Amino acid sequence: MASNPSFDVSTGADLQEVDNAVNQAQKEIAQRYDFKGTNVTIEFDRTAAVLKLAADDEFRMKQVVDVISAKFAKRGVPLQNVEWGEDEGATGMSVRRTVTLKQGLDTETSKKIQKGIKEQGFKKVQATIQGDEVRVSSPSKDELQAVMAWLRAADMGVALKFGNFRS
Repeated sequence: MASNPSFDVSTGADLQEVDNAVNQAQKEIAQRYDFKGTNVTIEFDRTAAVLKLAADDEFRMKQVVDVISAKFAKRGVPLQNVEWGEDEGATGMSVRRTVTLKQGLDTETSKKIQKGIKEQGFKKVQATIQGDEVRVSSPSKDELQAVMAWLRAADMGVALKFGNFRS
């Protein structure tokens, strides 16, 4: 028996592109005149998908965030998947910030996708949550393409990726 065509909906940033963007941001900060003599650090923990930023004051932190977000945009890292966190006071006037990258759909977003597909009334389309992805299957490839088009247009709060298309 042939199985139904399906695809997976997930989210996440390419960590190599994030690493490249961080390296470019560090180079730019090292060369910029307005950062001369300041203590600004950017650390990227690849396994946890977390950036740790530190700056001398809130103004410099805002500039660092602007530089990193511009580098992310240039490298194709979806800014919807970036949680910028809040400034935390450190010693003196210096501040720290933790930036988290969303890798995989959380349960709430998965349920929102599943519920949205049901409410749209696609015929014979099944959406099942599998860990941090949603598998969408249907006997009709046209229906699957309609679901993809609807998901691209819908705002789910994260940048969605479609993969593992099987027929």
